[in-house]
Amino acid sequence: MARPSEPEAEVTLRTLYGEITYEEAADQETNVLPELTYWRKMDDFGSYLLEHKKEIEDIVSRYLHLKSTEKCCLSPPSEWDYGSFNLCSPVSIINWRERPGGRVMIRFPLPFKVGESKFPGNSDEKLRSEVATYAWIGKNCPEVPVPYLWGFSFAGGPSFAALENAPFLSRLFETLRRQIYSLLGYAVPCQYIQLNCLYSLNVGHMVIDYIETADAEMLSSTWETKRQDERSRTNLFRGLSRIMLALARIPLQRIGSFTMDNQGVISLTNRPLRLQLHQLENEDIPTDISRGTTYTSIEPFLLDILACHDSRLRYQLNAANSEVDCKEQMAVLSTFRTILPLFVRRDLRSGPFILTLTDIHTSNIFVDEEWNIKYLIDLEWACSLPIEMLHPPSWLSDEPFESLSPLFEELYQEFLDIFKQEEALLFPVSQDQQQRPQLFTETMRKGWETGNFFYFLALESVTGLYFIFQRRIRPRFDSPENCPDEALSVYWGLGSQQFVTSKVEQKKEYDDKLRQAFNCKDT
Repeated sequence: MARPSEPEAEVTLRTLYGEITYEEAADQETNVLPELTYWRKMDDFGSYLLEHKKEIEDIVSRYLHLKSTEKCCLSPPSEWDYGSFNLCSPVSIINWRERPGGRVMIRFPLPFKVGESKFPGNSDEKLRSEVATYAWIGKNCPEVPVPYLWGFSFAGGPSFAALENAPFLSRLFETLRRQIYSLLGYAVPCQYIQLNCLYSLNVGHMVIDYIETADAEMLSSTWETKRQDERSRTNLFRGLSRIMLALARIPLQRIGSFTMDNQGVISLTNRPLRLQLHQLENEDIPTDISRGTTYTSIEPFLLDILACHDSRLRYQLNAANSEVDCKEQMAVLSTFRTILPLFVRRDLRSGPFILTLTDIHTSNIFVDEEWNIKYLIDLEWACSLPIEMLHPPSWLSDEPFESLSPLFEELYQEFLDIFKQEEALLFPVSQDQQQRPQLFTETMRKGWETGNFFYFLALESVTGLYFIFQRRIRPRFDSPENCPDEALSVYWGLGSQQFVTSKVEQKKEYDDKLRQAFNCKDT
């Protein structure tokens, strides 16, 4: 069969983030083919929500406990915000006596971005984890500034509203019920109560306070102009440190994510749901980490994450560009397993584990004019992780994470100095102690010195592991100019040469499909 000819340079196709040319698509490390369909799926999803506009407005009214003279109005699609994994829409409330002129925000997970069609239940898994994290933080770490969570609904299932907004008799009954459950040793529901109403949509949602520009603005909106200002940067680092320490103050029993059942009970029984899992599953790449999988030590967890990288190499059609590239990736993955014990501490292998916000970036942080943190949003992908994986964000120097410069190390140390001050305030030396070791600060400092910051950073990246290894990990053992020894590739798995041959064929298959897509506008 003859191959499709090279498409003309001016041919472009639509994606969620604008148009893309064939040359741009062919240069991507990721599989671009699904991205060419997302815009149409987004249009279909938006139409589905509009068809259920009245039901959405009615359920939001129940969360807010509105009176008959007050009315919810879902904003038009032109005001919707399309994120990487969520669709967010403002909801205005007419005649809202409690907050005149106030608004709330409703957030829907995007089923076609989290692998729902291939792994049914992923959308609900993501939502249950996020609302459970909101509720857990609200109860255990009220000093962490998150928007108020008014209510939420699971796909085709129950809806919940904040207990404190319920009518007096309902609030009294639910409070007594929780006290009785606690006395009897039963699992106690969280501070949200189930509503006696139906929710028929096949996708869940959550409703939080809308953050008005007058209250705070995204850090990303002033990042370029103010990140060189030392005072603003100090305020930001201090705020991040306080949040990280507030969450780290409460040790958790295992590695995993919070989830919530249909009775409103929160438990740490979900797999550690980081965005990489849903990214891979969305491309029909199996992760082989079931939803109920949790870990009580660090090594099995990291080995399962490495297995996800193996799975990407196996199942993503364009994961390897050539035979040499494939062998180099196999060699790197083999090496990662070999050196793992050098980057984890045996004395910390079984804990403590702490709640970690793995998706903190400049668009999820809202600040005032002096960069004091006012709100954190998007608690999705929060996990209970080993203390060794607690580190400052990798975007401090505004550089690609796979090629961080010495500037990042300067900012890392600057952050660590502020973090140390805040840890000393939160955990002061007691009277019977000569000196209290600063566990979190010293663990991060040692992590930087040993290089586990980059080891963990590489594991977190679906496509960046190879580059981080070459630039940051390999030089600790060997000359950075040397390429990975291809001989190591045979230890990646049985039948390695046959696998390499199959990957070369898969890349040809992918190239053919990409050419076909760009030779036909109707994809």
